[in-house]
Amino acid sequence: MNEPRYVAGHRLLEGRSAVITAAAGAGIGGATARRFLEEGARILIGDAHARRLKETEDALAAEFGAGRVASLPCDVTDEDQVQALFAHAEQIHGGLDVVVNNAGLGGTAALVDMTDEQWSRVLDVTLGGTFRCTRAALRTMKAAGTGGGVVVNNASVVGWRAQRGQAHYAAAKAGVMALTRCAALEAAEFGVRVNAVAPSLAMHPHLAKVTSEELLAELTAREAFGRYAEPWEVANVIVFLASGYSSYMTGETVPVSSQRA
Repeated sequence: MNEPRYVAGHRLLEGRSAVITAAAGAGIGGATARRFLEEGARILIGDAHARRLKETEDALAAEFGAGRVASLPCDVTDEDQVQALFAHAEQIHGGLDVVVNNAGLGGTAALVDMTDEQWSRVLDVTLGGTFRCTRAALRTMKAAGTGGGVVVNNASVVGWRAQRGQAHYAAAKAGVMALTRCAALEAAEFGVRVNAVAPSLAMHPHLAKVTSEELLAELTAREAFGRYAEPWEVANVIVFLASGYSSYMTGETVPVSSQRA
């Protein structure tokens, strides 16, 4: 089994300010917050879970300095809270360079048994939330008139590939990919790039709670390395897309996957 080695920061985001949604806890959002700090950024993290968010802020501030980490509770299905998050970013950082739209909601249900509420909730958090935050990001970056802003959305390989019980989640993630492409065309006019990552299987505690051991074993077996990705391995690709190393990329969805089928 291939064991990944953690990559040290190289100051790729030195002096940049970033908003990261759904960043409380041990998943991709939390890993991205840490990686951004290791790469020199200042961050504002949001999450619907206020207690976990404050705990995450306190832990990161203790390690990287209180002046580089801030938080504000944000439910991405609530437009007022989204507006407050982006207004706070401008207030504390004097501008906005990078937005990472990580908020998403999964679940497993056969289509014949799926309720309207299950469908709507997954779509509203995963696709609707990405739409609201992307809209707020582009409005802010366009008004600044400086160019060079970046939006990175979190999609999924399920947006390309079929998986039983995931019709709502797959539709939402495919929508995130389409939103990314369309937003990129519009944002290019004022010098902003919009891209996405599409992880296959990145393990974190919430996924373990909502997914059976049998399904996790099946998904892991599809990976060429014989293991799931660590959240920080996805965060590394988000860092790349947020940095100047991807300056000619926009409208792209980059797989973070070793799946063979």
